Amino acid sequence: MVFSYLHGLKYNRCMRILMFCLLILMGIGAKAQDGLFATEKPEAKKGFVLGFNGAFDLPGGDMADRFGPSYRVGAQVFYKFKSNWVVGPKFDFIFGSLLREDSLMANIQDRYGSFIGQTGQRIGVTIGERGYMIGMQGGKIFPIGKNSADNGVLALTTVGFMQHKIFIRDRDGEISSLRDDYIKGYDRLTNGWFLEQYVGYSYISKRNILNFHIGLDLVAGFTAGRRNWLYDVRRPGTDSRFDMLFGIRGGWYIPIFRHKSEDIFFE
Repeated sequence: MVFSYLHGLKYNRCMRILMFCLLILMGIGAKAQDGLFATEKPEAKKGFVLGFNGAFDLPGGDMADRFGPSYRVGAQVFYKFKSNWVVGPKFDFIFGSLLREDSLMANIQDRYGSFIGQTGQRIGVTIGERGYMIGMQGGKIFPIGKNSADNGVLALTTVGFMQHKIFIRDRDGEISSLRDDYIKGYDRLTNGWFLEQYVGYSYISKRNILNFHIGLDLVAGFTAGRRNWLYDVRRPGTDSRFDMLFGIRGGWYIPIFRHKSEDIFFE
């Protein structure tokens, strides 16, 4: 009887150990099967993406008669859908230092092209290009490869408002013709709406901060001068213009996506 009792205990213990091992093996097998036979493609993520941009531009159209090469820095925020469509606002600040306006302020310069202050000394005047662009962009990412549904060719179209002018700064404040509202007769203020086309490569990594885009950018501005009178050329400055910028644009992303559990996380 004692032998039968002990034999029953050993049998039950062995059965529990065997069942435990069987469950572990079944779990390992299921994992292996998922890895071997998984056919699901990776899904594109959705959520907000913050971006910081920089660009180098060459002018075209009427803008090439006034300015040389310029730069843009700015920011964007867009929402990325699971379908890889994106939409959101963007802002760029334009600046440059090369001007091609030969007649600019010729009436307040000496024959050597220098500015003379009230004391009869030559005055340093800073001249450059300043402007901005603000608009709403929309487009799509076309995935390349099978490993990620978020990376590929990015095509964007932006519509918005642009403004640019000649930045003039009398550092010593000694030229009366460049004070207060008088400076408006020389700055060539121009604005209007623009259409921008961008095509490049967009990369959003899975676990680190290497998220970027780079590509070619074309801006067409349908603008007009906004000054009623230009002092140096003695005529109105309200002509219609066709301004262009063509260059290379790139930037860095900060994606804010959601897991399936709807917990927000930063890429």
